[in-house]
Amino acid sequence: MGVDEAVLDAPVDRFELAARPDAPAPPPVPVATPAVLRPEPDGDDLAVRVAQAEALAAQAGTLDALAAAQESFDGIELKKGARNFCFADGNPAARVLILGEAPGDEEDRQGRPFVGRAGQLLDRMFNAIGLSRQAVDAEKSLYITNVLTWRPPGNRDPQPDEIAVSLPFVRRHIELAAPDLIVLMGNIACDAAIGRRGILRLRGNWVEAFGRPALPMTHPAYLLRNPPAKREAWADLLSLSARLEGAGGR
Repeated sequence: MGVDEAVLDAPVDRFELAARPDAPAPPPVPVATPAVLRPEPDGDDLAVRVAQAEALAAQAGTLDALAAAQESFDGIELKKGARNFCFADGNPAARVLILGEAPGDEEDRQGRPFVGRAGQLLDRMFNAIGLSRQAVDAEKSLYITNVLTWRPPGNRDPQPDEIAVSLPFVRRHIELAAPDLIVLMGNIACDAAIGRRGILRLRGNWVEAFGRPALPMTHPAYLLRNPPAKREAWADLLSLSARLEGAGGR
């Protein structure tokens, strides 16, 4: 800001001092000590947070225990800005597990995944092939969860570190629920499960995720913005239904 020396308590005539070599030197100008950059604490290191998540997830022997462990985990910043923890919905015994991306505004408000407009469309889509999250029969029911259980601010895409610290819980979640088939809803779910994006190329092609057959599908939110894509989504639903019936699929 243009200041190059500190102001003393009394004025100093430096011309007079220069003419008097025996005069005492003026007091030294205090110099601010530069700030020392300190390394972030170990708890903020991604590898440490991932290891903590893995340890917590491994200790959970039931879905209830896993939910409690994940909700108490402080290694993800999203927790501080979200209203509610969104763990899962539907029947844990279902043959089909739907893995979505992250809670939106309505999900954050209710604490349940897929309950907004996209969730309502998802329900209608799967009802069309005889599956429902409300069904008691495991053959006809759905179990729904997301890669992230806390809402990202402004519904932005999850960041790589947020996915990384959530993955240990996702893996354990799927191990405990033990579905026959997984539906990967959207790019984030595909990225987390198979390390690939490009849902318009991936959709409809069966892959393996978490040791189980998985079908990538376009997210219902995409279908709301692009209604013509519902025709391809219907083909994917028929493929899923055929796989469940043991008649193959793509």
